[in-house]
Amino acid sequence: MTVRTRFAPSPTGYLHVGGARTALFSWLYARKHGGKFVLRIEDTDLERSTMESVNAILEGMTWLGLEYDEGPFYQTKRFDRYDEVIQDLLVRGLAYRCNCSHERLDRLRDEAMQNKLKPRYDGHCRHRDVSPDEPHVIRFRNPESGIVVVDDLIRGRVTFNNEELDDLIIRRTDGSPTYNLTVVVDDLDMSITHVIRGDDHLNNTPRQINILRALDADPPQYGHVPMILGDDGSRLSKRHGAVSVMQYREAGFLPEALLNYLVRLGWSHGDQEIFSVDEMIELFDIDAVNKAASSFNTDKLLWLNQHYIKQENPKRIAHLLSPHMGDLEIDPSQGPDLVDVAEAHQERANTLVEMAEMSAFCYRDFENYEEKAAKKHLRPAAREPLQRMRDVLASLGDWTTETLHSVVDQVSAELDVKMGKVAQPLRVALVGRAASPGIDVTLYLVGKEASLRRIDKALEYIVQREANAG
Repeated sequence: MTVRTRFAPSPTGYLHVGGARTALFSWLYARKHGGKFVLRIEDTDLERSTMESVNAILEGMTWLGLEYDEGPFYQTKRFDRYDEVIQDLLVRGLAYRCNCSHERLDRLRDEAMQNKLKPRYDGHCRHRDVSPDEPHVIRFRNPESGIVVVDDLIRGRVTFNNEELDDLIIRRTDGSPTYNLTVVVDDLDMSITHVIRGDDHLNNTPRQINILRALDADPPQYGHVPMILGDDGSRLSKRHGAVSVMQYREAGFLPEALLNYLVRLGWSHGDQEIFSVDEMIELFDIDAVNKAASSFNTDKLLWLNQHYIKQENPKRIAHLLSPHMGDLEIDPSQGPDLVDVAEAHQERANTLVEMAEMSAFCYRDFENYEEKAAKKHLRPAAREPLQRMRDVLASLGDWTTETLHSVVDQVSAELDVKMGKVAQPLRVALVGRAASPGIDVTLYLVGKEASLRRIDKALEYIVQREANAG
């Protein structure tokens, strides 16, 4: 048997991280077993589905590297097939027309709620002959007795009583098919062997199995993945921060960091934290997914992202960093090589957005000093080291990190002070704060002209500070 999994999002919004994790688990399962991964767009909700959402889903999957083998298939292009199946069920007496009014159905629901019972259709039209010419829905004739057993790949055996399942609607009054019908027909026609999806679909599973049996088909194997919670224990939502996959790209995360984080949300392999994609494929299996819900931890994701930034080739980091520089209205071509900038900050930045903000000093002057840094390092005692550095740098022809490092060493020795007494005032003068890459690298990235200009500004600041103190 060839393993065939699918990811079947509804295009009513962005690709949620929960959906991305489901897609990842399905993709990994197919890859591990040499199978196929199918993408299906469940767009039968005509009012809410948009092509913009389809594009957002496709863009998110492409960014994460979750390539699909078949699809995308669109349900709205398969209405004739759904009608064919519904007609077959009607002919065989496995479905029937229902013209119960909304008022009657509302009354049934209210009575059930008052009696603390689960609302369900009472089968009123099961044995009535409803004309196809009057407004109606079509319901599936669910078995009235017996059980449905789901041997869930994650949750284990789950049993449902048919008497608790009502005759669900499979075609609406307007002629459009409903979710539980379309998903069954699609899984059947696409030969899906393993359905890995969120556990919010678990209650749909017995209904779908009954429809499949009515179509003389064997159900696929199901694995229902627990939901993702926010740090407050409630279901992950917008109020917890970014939940869209593409929001994480915009926030400066690397796709491999988000993938690594998502695979560890509910699955583990010993104490291992870092997984390459090849390791994920080799080690992942669905039966090792936890039954309990997982909590999203942004700090852990940031830690992973910093790891991947530090390990990545600076050329790729520079490529990914470029649009974030553009967001700061910085043209990276007007300044130091962005690869050098990226390499200088790889050890320091948690995200590419943070790296861009850290790197802005390489391309443009800053307006204000960080107050604490200026108070500590731009004092009268710093005037002589800064002036000496300015004099030496002004006459320097070889602007390389090696030469610049030697210059700082030279001035420190001449003044008989520790290097920090020279480097820290110089750093604040160049960057506006007390943290930056090594002082030689910082000087190199800022460049000669800007370095001299900023040192002059710092000297003026010290003079003004002395005047104010006096």
